[in-house]
Amino acid sequence: MNLEQEGKLIIKEDIMIKKYENEKIEDLEGLYILDFYADWCGPCKMLGEVLKELKDVNILKINVDEEEELAKKYKVMSIPNLFIVKDGKVVKELVGFKPLEVLNQELEDLK
Repeated sequence: MNLEQEGKLIIKEDIMIKKYENEKIEDLEGLYILDFYADWCGPCKMLGEVLKELKDVNILKINVDEEEELAKKYKVMSIPNLFIVKDGKVVKELVGFKPLEVLNQELEDLK
């Protein structure tokens, strides 16, 4: 399933991936990944496929071309750029493509 084609939401077992729709990041409960990306970004597309393989985390996809103010707020200078958020607080930032093993380890370290 392609998130851009379907519009807003992918739910697969214990993971939810959805496009950002003005959610307040500080109000998020549980473990989230903020995925700052652009449709034209090759590494972002590759990372998007990897994110679908994660478990026990929710993912908010934030298109930097559509959400410029939010990208500025988080000082996103390069994409893909991931922020791991736990109970509304950013606890980790990862820049660039990351393989599944690295992402799984980062998430495991936060549990």
